Amino acid sequence: FLVEESGKNECEAACFIKAPATALENLKCKIVNDISSLVVDDSEELVSNVISIECSDDGKTIPFPINIAIPFTSCFRGNYREIVVKVTDVNFQSNYLTPISLEGYQGNHKETFAEVKIYQLGVFSVLSCLKKQTFTVPKVGLSQKLSVDSRISFYYPPETFSSPAPMQLKVQPIEPSLVSTLKARHDMYHAVVSASALVYVQHPSAQPFNSSVTITLPCPPNPEKKREEDETEHARAIRATVKRVATAYHPRAVNASLRKNGENLSDTLKLLGHRNKEEGWKVFDDVIIQNARNGLVSFELNEHLESFVVIRFSFLLENTYLLLFARALEEAVCSTMANVILYRKRENPYKIVVLLSASKELTCELQNLHEEGYFGPPEPTQQFPLREGEQVHFRFRGNIFASENGKDFGKVYRLIFHSQRKPRLKLQIKEVDEFGNHSSPHYKGTAVFYKITREMITKKWEQPLPYGEYQHQSPLCKLALTLPKHEKLINRPRSTRRVSSDSSEALWDNLLYWLAEELAEDNTSLLALCLPVRRSVLQLVRLKCPDNLTHQIYELLCCWKKTLPRSADKQQLLSHYLRKSGRSDLSEELCFKWQNKVFT
Repeated sequence: FLVEESGKNECEAACFIKAPATALENLKCKIVNDISSLVVDDSEELVSNVISIECSDDGKTIPFPINIAIPFTSCFRGNYREIVVKVTDVNFQSNYLTPISLEGYQGNHKETFAEVKIYQLGVFSVLSCLKKQTFTVPKVGLSQKLSVDSRISFYYPPETFSSPAPMQLKVQPIEPSLVSTLKARHDMYHAVVSASALVYVQHPSAQPFNSSVTITLPCPPNPEKKREEDETEHARAIRATVKRVATAYHPRAVNASLRKNGENLSDTLKLLGHRNKEEGWKVFDDVIIQNARNGLVSFELNEHLESFVVIRFSFLLENTYLLLFARALEEAVCSTMANVILYRKRENPYKIVVLLSASKELTCELQNLHEEGYFGPPEPTQQFPLREGEQVHFRFRGNIFASENGKDFGKVYRLIFHSQRKPRLKLQIKEVDEFGNHSSPHYKGTAVFYKITREMITKKWEQPLPYGEYQHQSPLCKLALTLPKHEKLINRPRSTRRVSSDSSEALWDNLLYWLAEELAEDNTSLLALCLPVRRSVLQLVRLKCPDNLTHQIYELLCCWKKTLPRSADKQQLLSHYLRKSGRSDLSEELCFKWQNKVFT
C-alpha cells in the first residue's frame, strides 16, 4: 500500500494497491484534494480523498490489471444511491467502475474501502451517485419495476421497438420539505402541492416508439384532500342513515346536501420534461395523467424524454410558472444549504478555524467545535446554497490578516464544498498595524467570502489561488473579527523615566486584586458589578482571561479605573457601585482598607 503525508507529523493511507512488487516500485501516489471540483458532476457526492496515481518511470510498463482499494466515508446513501469509483484521465475523460468489494479491512487498517480492478492510471475518487438501472426491452414487450423504487414501473407493449432496445434509468427522489422550501421562497409556487421523483432516462439506440409506453410513479396526494376523504369515509354511514330517514320528507333538500358534501378539492396533474438539455423543460399539456390508488399516478408517453417529473397543483397555474418551478426544482436537488463557520481557540484567540458546514448539520458541527475548544464570536453566517464541488474563496481585510504557516500573511484561501466531507482550514491571525484602531480597545478586521461556481473554474490540473480583489463579483458573506490589544511596555531612558512617589497606585492595585478575589469566590458575573463600562470592554476582558473569573474582574476594575479623571474619588465611587450591586459588606471593608492604607 502507498501512504501519503497529510501534513504535520501524521501519515494517511491514501490507498492500497495489490500488484507485483516490481510494479509497486514504479508507482507514485499522492492526495490531490485541491482539484476535487473537477471530478464531480451534478447528483454526484465525493466521499473520499482524490488520489492521483502515476508511473514514476515512463520507460517502465505496468502489468495491468491491478487492484486498488481507496478508503472512504459515506452517509445518507439510501436506496437511490450507490458507491462507484470514478477514473479521470489527463484529458478529463472519465469512466465509472463498480467496486468488486466494500471491505472494512485492508491488512491491519479498519475502514471502509472501495476496491476496483483498474486497467489505466489517472485520478481516482470514490463517489456516491444515483443508482443506475439498466434493462433491455425486447420486441415482445416488457413490464419493468425499478429496483430503487418498486412503485415506479414502465410497461412497454409488444412491438414498441423494432429491435431490442437497452434502457438506463436513474431516479432522484424529491423530498416534500424541498417543495415546501421553494414555495416559502416564492409566492408564485403556492399552488404546487407535490412533485414526483425526477426520472432520468437514457435511450442509446434512439429507436422511435411504435406504441405508447405506460409509466406509473408516486406523486404524493394533496394532504387537504386526503383529510377530506378520511372525513367523508367516517361520515358515510351517518349520511346513509340520514338519507333513508329524510327522503320521505325533504327529497330535494337531501339531494342538494349530498351534492354539497360530495364536492372536494380538485387537483391538476401536469407532466414536465425535456427531450434534451439544449431544448430545455417543456409542459406536455396533451398527456393525460390519471390518479391511481395510494398516491400513484400513471400516463402514456409516445416519445423519448431524457428526464421528466409530474407536478400536482391545487389550482390553475400558468405554464410559465410551471417551467420556472421545474428549473428551480432541478437546481435545488443538486444544491445543499450551507453555512460558513469561523471560530477561534478559547485559550488563544489568534488561532482560528474556518469551515463549510451543511445547514442541517450545523448544530452538531458547532458542538464538535466546542469540544475541540473553538468558540465564537463571530456567529456562523446565514445559510446559502452550494452545489457539490463549488468553492468559497476568502481573504481578510481591515487591520487583521491570516496565515496557514505563521509566515505567509495576506493570501487568499479556498474551501471546496462537498456535502459528505468537512472542508476546514486552521489559520493564525494577527494585526496588520499594531498602532491601528487607536480609538478602539481591540484590532478590527473582516473576513470576506466569495462563491466560485464550477463553471468559473478552469479545467486545469494545477489550481493556483488567485490574488485578485474579486472586484467583478459581490461577496457571498462577511464576518467581522476582533483581536485584543497588547499592553505596550515603553522602555524610557533613566533620565526621562517617570518616578511616582505616591504609593496610592500600588495600594489601588492591591485593593482591586483583593476585591476581584472576593467577588470571584461568590461567582459574581461581570454584568452584576454595575460598572459604567462599554460592552466592548466586557468582551475584551473575556477574551483576555477566558477561564479565570478573578483575572476577568480585576481587568474590568482596572479598565474602569483608567476611564476616571485623576481628580475623581475612586474609593467613594467604587463603594457606591458595590452597594448598588448588593455588596455593602465589601464596600465597608474597602473603605476601612483605604483609610488605614492596608495593602493586603
